[in-house]
This record gives sequence, C-alpha cells and structure tokens, in this order.
Amino acid sequence: QLQLVESGGGLVQHGGSLRLSCLVVGNTLGDYAIGWFRQAPGKEREGVSCISSTGGSTKYADSVEGRFTISRDNAKNTVNLQMNSLQPEDTAVYYCAASRLVGPMPTFAITLFEQWGQGTQVTVSS
Repeated sequence: QLQLVESGGGLVQHGGSLRLSCLVVGNTLGDYAIGWFRQAPGKEREGVSCISSTGGSTKYADSVEGRFTISRDNAKNTVNLQMNSLQPEDTAVYYCAASRLVGPMPTFAITLFEQWGQGTQVTVSS
C-alpha cells in the first residue's frame, strides 16, 4: 500500500528557508503526480505546488511563485519542496499527496489525489 511520509517542517524566521521532503513508500514514485497542499487554522486546504509524474510540468500557487521550488527524484522516491523567503502567512500544516489520475498538466484539484501524508507543521515567525 502506498504511503507518503513528509519531513522537514519546523520553526523559521521571516525571510528564512525550509526544505520539505515527501518520501513515497510501497510503490513506484514515477507512477504518480505529487502535490503539496497546506492548511492554516480556520482556513481551507489549498494547493501550493504540483509536479507531474515525469517531472516535466510544474504548477505553483500565485502566493508562492518565485519563492518555492518543487522537484522530484524518482530514483529516491522523493519529492522536495524548497521554500525560500518564507513569510508569516506561509504558516500552515503542509501535506504531500499522490495521484495517478493527474495527467501531464499538474493540478490542485484535491479530489484527484488518492493518497495523503500525515502533514508537517511549518511556522514562520514575524
């Protein structure tokens, strides 16, 4: 059974950086598009970034464009999210999710992601 394990969250100051990792266990990463989502207290879960199964296409939320970079290493079964210039409004629980339904065009359609990790907390202090 496919499992996703996030790591790399923590507390960072405004303007700092963090690197989140999503390890895929139990299946081949190359079969899946991977999305990163986040949910802040009292808010709905929102898409942050998504990468196609081949890594050829990526998508970013407007709020993180130019600051976050998603990448995948299929040989290591890992997808990373490099987050730079972090701001207090980036504070949230971050989740990675896997989809075999997403085609070549990355998406933030939550219903297409069939497996989710447990989440990792990111807190940015002002």
